[in-house]
Amino acid sequence: MSAAKTVSKTDVPGLSLVHRGKVRDVYEIDNKRLLLVATDRISAFDCVLPTPIERKGEVLTALSSFWFEFLKALTNNHLISADLDEMPENIRRNKELRGRSMFVRKTKVFPVECVVRGYLEGSGWKDYEQTGEICGHKLPANLRQCEKLPHPILTPATKAATGHDENIDEAEFAEIVGAENAEKLRLLSLEIYRRASEYALERGIIIADTKFEFGLDEAGNILLIDEVLTPDSSRFWSAETYVPGKSQTSFDKQFVREYLETLHWNKQPPAPALPENISKATTARYLQAFHILTGDELAEN
Repeated sequence: MSAAKTVSKTDVPGLSLVHRGKVRDVYEIDNKRLLLVATDRISAFDCVLPTPIERKGEVLTALSSFWFEFLKALTNNHLISADLDEMPENIRRNKELRGRSMFVRKTKVFPVECVVRGYLEGSGWKDYEQTGEICGHKLPANLRQCEKLPHPILTPATKAATGHDENIDEAEFAEIVGAENAEKLRLLSLEIYRRASEYALERGIIIADTKFEFGLDEAGNILLIDEVLTPDSSRFWSAETYVPGKSQTSFDKQFVREYLETLHWNKQPPAPALPENISKATTARYLQAFHILTGDELAEN
């Protein structure tokens, strides 16, 4: 696929755009359904980069669909269909949406991300270095960067419309979503992580951490929503080369972050463009993650 076929932004005739996020464009279909379109935009350090990543939106959509199906016995989700041919005609006529769109149920979204960490990296590693804790979880002393935790932990974060998400402890989590919902979301998030990480490890990928989002349907049922266990929302490491005490070989956008760290950039907009070798290598990592986890090659649309 040529770079000319990347999709950085969508404007779907006849549909009402309700939100343009860092990666997804969200359209309202009616009072019960939405269309989520995963573009090829990529963000790092909470800034959207000017360079799109070929096939990225396709990977996010196909991998989320795979995990929704994999997890359906454990949790309900908001996906109606990711097949453009099964969507209403006013969506189907927009061929650029093929392979990157999810037709979903509307929910009342919990305004908190449920981040599950099984290994010590990223903001969790930085917090641990400073305090020995992550979001109120006291951890053993002398853990190394990327070390496996004694057991996975939930470290919730508030969802920022702009700027950085903020880590919170479980008491703040319960205050925001209610104590009963907080406990349900905690148990569900940890179980989803357990099942997915066991499956992935059998195939050679360590899911170091990931974030889930949930919403309530009209009947008050909790649904898993948004994207699930993708290279954007997770850290995927190679189990074959894993050695604690240093950064890991990854199949996610950490590769882009590490490149940006080599630049003299203050991590404020505007973000710098990515050179072609970095953008193409990122595409390769996303496609490789999809292949390893699903056993399939992602068909070109």
